[in-house]
Order: sequence, then C-alpha cells, then structure tokens
Amino acid sequence: MNTDIPLAQPQIEEGERALVNEVLSSGMLSRGPMVERFEAIFAETLNARHAIAVSSGSAALHLALKTLNLPGNAEIITSPFTVPATANMILAAGCRLRFCDINPVHLGLCPRKVAAGINERTAAVIPVHVFGQAADIQSLASICQDENLVLIEDACEALGTCVQGKALGTFGEMGCFGFYPNKQITTGEGGMLVTDNDALAATVRRLRNHGRTMDGSWHDQHDIGLNYRLPELSAALGLGQIQRFPEIAAQRLALATHYRSRLESMAGVAPVSDNDKDICWFAWVVLVDADRCRDKVIDALASRGVQAGRYFAPLHQQPALSPLVADQGPFPVAESVGKRALALPFFNAMTMQQVDTVCDALAEALSV
Repeated sequence: MNTDIPLAQPQIEEGERALVNEVLSSGMLSRGPMVERFEAIFAETLNARHAIAVSSGSAALHLALKTLNLPGNAEIITSPFTVPATANMILAAGCRLRFCDINPVHLGLCPRKVAAGINERTAAVIPVHVFGQAADIQSLASICQDENLVLIEDACEALGTCVQGKALGTFGEMGCFGFYPNKQITTGEGGMLVTDNDALAATVRRLRNHGRTMDGSWHDQHDIGLNYRLPELSAALGLGQIQRFPEIAAQRLALATHYRSRLESMAGVAPVSDNDKDICWFAWVVLVDADRCRDKVIDALASRGVQAGRYFAPLHQQPALSPLVADQGPFPVAESVGKRALALPFFNAMTMQQVDTVCDALAEALSV
C-alpha cells in the first residue's frame, strides 16, 4: 500500500554511512571491532556491566532463557499483549508458556495476576515494556525476589525509558533489546542482551557463537549453542545510531508531546498513557473508543494517505498458540486493548507538520 506518511521509517545519517563504509573498507565483516564498540557504548548508555550484541531481539530472549538450563516442564510467565517473539522464544527454549493479563494503564503484566499465576513449575517472569512504556517493573522485581524467580525483561521496545533514573532492561537478571527498522535505533536486524552478571554474560557470549568463545580457543566448544552473532555491518549501523541517541530520544519526545497536544481534545480516541516523562516511545498508540470500529478508522486513514497499525493481536487468540494455552484465561484487559489499539505514524525523522497531517486525517476518519 502506497502512503504519503508511513507508519515507521528508519533514519540513516552520514555518521552511520561512514561507519558502514569503514567496515566495508576493512574487509572484516564478522567478529571484528565494530561489534565491541557498539556493545561498549550501549552498556554505557544503560549503565549496565555487560552488553552482548546478537542477531535479533528474539535471539536475545532465546539466549537469556538458554542460560538458565531449565527443565522441560518449567513455566515462564509473560504477557499475551505483545509480538509473537516473546512467546515463540519461551517455546523454543523448551519451556511451557503461561500468560497473565495486563494492567489497563501501562499495558504491561499485572503484578497481582502474576502473583496469582505462580505455581511449583514457575521458573521465570518475562514482562514486556509495551510501546516503550514501563510495566510495573519494581513490583514485578519484588515478586520475583520473594518467589526466587528469574526476571528477564523484554525491553525490545523500550530503549531509553527509565524508572526513577534506572534504565529499563537493567532491573532483571537480564534485559533484551531489539533493533528492527521501526525501533528507536536500528541495525536492520539485530538485538542486545544486557546483564550485570559476569557468569551469565560469558555464557551468552559463547552461546551466540555455537558454544565457542570469541578468542583464541575458537575450536573449543563449551556449550550447545547457536549462530546468533551480529555482523560488523549491522554493528556499524547500530554504533552510529547509539552515538546520537540523545538527539533521537529528544526528537521522539517532541513528537509525542505534539501528538498529545493535538489529541487531548479529540473525541473518540485517547493516548495509551497520559504521561511522557522518562518514556522513549517506540510507537505512538491511541485507544479508539469501544463504540467505534478501530479497523474502519485504519481504512479511513489509509484512504487519506496515512498508514496506521493494529498493535497488538493478543497472542492467546492466535491459531498457533491458542491450543497451547486453552486452559488459561480469559484475559479481558488484553482482549479489550487488542481490539482498540491504533498505532499512528511515529519515526525519528517525522516532522511536526506530518503529525498535524496525521491528526487532521484522524479527526476526519473518526467523523465518518
């Protein structure tokens, strides 16, 4: 579908191009210095001890779970209101999937539901920080500590968001980030796992490289691993992006603030949150009033040259997953939000004039 204003669009500047050309000129396309430079600045940005670059956010989640060596009957609690990757990686790690409903305000796991869902098989909790907004991570961390559970943060949408000055992704034992082209920063495809645990970091570094270390003992396999390495070209792109992340975060905050000012008096929709403080939004999402059809609004926007998205279809209702969780639920909050959530165009290079165009088109679409 051709649209005048896309839902998302990567922003690649001259700094990134120069770093990519540096890799091309070096002839070293894998296992080179660019990955290490990207990891170092990423860790510094989050104030994390270790940052390990991998081929995707999904890979980061998979490796986080593999480090735990869990038995096959172990259950992992997560949210049904997210992309399939979170659930897919739990299953890929050989674990059982346990959904709990979300909080209607921050759209992350509801701590009360999580506490009620813990049983003797529960091994870990994976909260998802949806759209860049923080789940109630402090309450969830407290529950995990009390119940001796591992906390793994799916922060793939939440780079730059903080809670009381502490970056999301650093509250749990491990935090996972993704760099798909619609994220705050991009490497094309790619991800990062962060942790303050030296032993876990060493294990993840081996597991991403077929169970081998990245140093001189290249042929010594210590674990059953995978090829989840991030190529040098992708790392160069990510390095350029993370170096200008303060500029990126400021632009996204300005866009969110302008969207909010335009939408606060618009009938029929409301932003998913009434607060932008310390939030680096991944997507700008509104909830369409329950008495309106969200999908008709999307079609009306498309006819006006504005692309919009359905974020997210609850996972427990998906054909591939519903048989696995048939004894769970219902999850009324996730189901309600899933029918009403509407993602509007939001990307680093977006202009305030484009925000105005989108909001004008939305007002017209809601009046149909």
